Amino acid sequence: MAQIEKKQTPAVLNHIAIYVAELKPASDFYESLFNLPVIPEPFKDGKHTWFSLGAAGHLHIIQGDDSKATFNKNNHLCFSVPSIDDFIKKLNAKGIKFEDWAGKVGAINLRVDGVKQIYFKDLDNHWLEVNDAKD
Repeated sequence: MAQIEKKQTPAVLNHIAIYVAELKPASDFYESLFNLPVIPEPFKDGKHTWFSLGAAGHLHIIQGDDSKATFNKNNHLCFSVPSIDDFIKKLNAKGIKFEDWAGKVGAINLRVDGVKQIYFKDLDNHWLEVNDAKD
Protein backbone atom coordinates (compact mmCIF):
# COMPACT_ATOMS: atom_id res chain seq x y z
CA MET A 1 0.00 0.00 0.00
CA ALA A 2 1.43 3.37 -1.00
CA GLN A 3 2.19 5.75 1.81
CA ILE A 4 0.22 9.00 1.62
CA GLU A 5 2.51 12.02 1.78
CA LYS A 6 1.30 14.63 4.24
CA LYS A 7 1.19 18.10 2.67
CA GLN A 8 3.27 20.52 4.68
CA THR A 9 2.47 24.16 5.22
CA PRO A 10 4.88 26.36 3.28
CA ALA A 11 6.99 28.92 5.11
CA VAL A 12 5.92 32.56 4.77
CA LEU A 13 8.10 35.63 4.58
CA ASN A 14 8.34 37.31 7.97
CA HIS A 15 10.67 40.22 7.27
CA ILE A 16 13.37 41.72 5.13
CA ALA A 17 16.20 43.57 6.89
CA ILE A 18 18.51 46.16 5.41
CA TYR A 19 21.59 47.58 7.04
CA VAL A 20 22.01 51.37 6.79
CA ALA A 21 24.52 54.00 7.87
CA GLU A 22 22.04 56.41 9.49
CA LEU A 23 18.68 55.26 10.82
CA LYS A 24 16.65 58.49 10.72
CA PRO A 25 17.31 59.52 7.09
CA ALA A 26 16.89 55.92 5.87
CA SER A 27 13.65 55.49 7.82
CA ASP A 28 12.32 58.82 6.56
CA PHE A 29 13.22 57.81 2.99
CA TYR A 30 11.19 54.57 3.11
CA GLU A 31 8.31 56.03 5.10
CA SER A 32 7.86 59.08 2.86
CA LEU A 33 8.33 57.38 -0.51
CA PHE A 34 6.31 54.25 0.12
CA ASN A 35 3.88 55.46 2.84
CA LEU A 36 4.90 52.53 5.03
CA PRO A 37 3.40 52.44 8.51
CA VAL A 38 5.92 52.24 11.35
CA ILE A 39 5.20 49.38 13.74
CA PRO A 40 6.55 48.70 17.24
CA GLU A 41 10.00 47.13 17.39
CA PRO A 42 11.12 45.19 20.45
CA PHE A 43 14.70 46.40 20.81
CA LYS A 44 14.04 50.07 21.66
CA ASP A 45 17.75 50.79 21.22
CA GLY A 46 17.46 53.59 18.66
CA LYS A 47 19.08 51.42 15.98
CA HIS A 48 15.97 49.86 14.43
CA THR A 49 12.85 50.97 12.57
CA TRP A 50 10.26 48.40 11.64
CA PHE A 51 7.68 48.96 8.90
CA SER A 52 4.64 46.90 8.02
CA LEU A 53 4.53 45.53 4.49
CA GLY A 54 0.98 44.25 5.00
CA ALA A 55 0.50 40.54 4.38
CA ALA A 56 4.05 40.34 2.98
CA GLY A 57 5.58 40.86 6.44
CA HIS A 58 7.89 43.60 7.69
CA LEU A 59 10.80 45.71 6.55
CA HIS A 60 13.45 46.22 9.23
CA ILE A 61 15.89 49.12 8.89
CA ILE A 62 18.98 48.58 11.06
CA GLN A 63 21.60 51.25 11.72
CA GLY A 64 25.26 50.41 11.76
CA ASP A 65 26.58 49.91 8.23
CA ASP A 66 29.65 51.98 7.49
CA SER A 67 30.94 49.93 4.57
CA LYS A 68 29.71 52.08 1.67
CA ALA A 69 28.78 48.82 -0.04
CA THR A 70 27.97 48.51 -3.72
CA PHE A 71 24.99 46.37 -4.63
CA ASN A 72 24.06 44.62 -7.87
CA LYS A 73 20.74 45.64 -9.43
CA ASN A 74 19.70 41.97 -9.42
CA ASN A 75 19.62 42.20 -5.60
CA HIS A 76 16.74 44.59 -5.03
CA LEU A 77 13.58 45.19 -3.06
CA CYS A 78 10.47 45.67 -5.16
CA PHE A 79 7.37 47.66 -4.29
CA SER A 80 4.20 47.82 -6.41
CA VAL A 81 2.26 51.07 -6.70
CA PRO A 82 -1.05 51.86 -8.39
CA SER A 83 0.54 54.38 -10.78
CA ILE A 84 4.15 54.56 -11.97
CA ASP A 85 3.49 58.07 -13.32
CA ASP A 86 2.32 59.34 -9.91
CA PHE A 87 5.27 57.66 -8.21
CA ILE A 88 7.71 59.24 -10.68
CA LYS A 89 6.24 62.66 -9.81
CA LYS A 90 7.10 61.93 -6.17
CA LEU A 91 10.65 60.91 -7.10
CA ASN A 92 11.09 64.03 -9.23
CA ALA A 93 9.85 66.25 -6.39
CA LYS A 94 12.49 64.69 -4.11
CA GLY A 95 15.25 64.91 -6.75
CA ILE A 96 15.65 61.13 -6.93
CA LYS A 97 16.84 59.84 -10.31
CA PHE A 98 15.51 56.55 -11.65
CA GLU A 99 16.34 54.35 -14.61
CA ASP A 100 15.14 51.36 -16.58
CA TRP A 101 16.73 47.91 -16.30
CA ALA A 102 19.37 48.75 -18.91
CA GLY A 103 20.41 51.87 -16.97
CA LYS A 104 18.87 54.59 -19.13
CA VAL A 105 18.19 57.48 -16.73
CA GLY A 106 14.58 58.66 -16.68
CA ALA A 107 13.33 55.67 -18.68
CA ILE A 108 10.58 53.22 -17.78
CA ASN A 109 11.07 49.50 -18.41
CA LEU A 110 8.12 47.60 -19.90
CA ARG A 111 8.03 43.90 -19.05
CA VAL A 112 6.71 41.39 -21.58
CA ASP A 113 3.50 41.13 -19.53
CA GLY A 114 2.88 44.90 -19.70
CA VAL A 115 4.06 45.76 -16.18
CA LYS A 116 5.98 49.06 -15.99
CA GLN A 117 9.15 49.11 -13.86
CA ILE A 118 11.70 51.66 -12.69
CA TYR A 119 14.87 51.24 -10.64
CA PHE A 120 16.72 53.56 -8.26
CA LYS A 121 18.92 53.43 -5.17
CA ASP A 122 18.13 54.32 -1.59
CA LEU A 123 20.46 56.45 0.56
CA ASP A 124 22.69 53.43 1.26
CA ASN A 125 22.92 52.23 -2.36
CA HIS A 126 20.39 49.39 -2.04
CA TRP A 127 18.60 48.94 -5.36
CA LEU A 128 14.84 49.37 -5.39
CA GLU A 129 12.36 48.44 -8.08
CA VAL A 130 8.95 50.04 -8.29
CA ASN A 131 6.37 48.59 -10.63
CA ASP A 132 2.65 48.73 -11.31
CA ALA A 133 1.95 44.99 -11.05
CA LYS A 134 -1.57 44.35 -9.83
CA ASP A 135 -0.76 41.14 -7.93
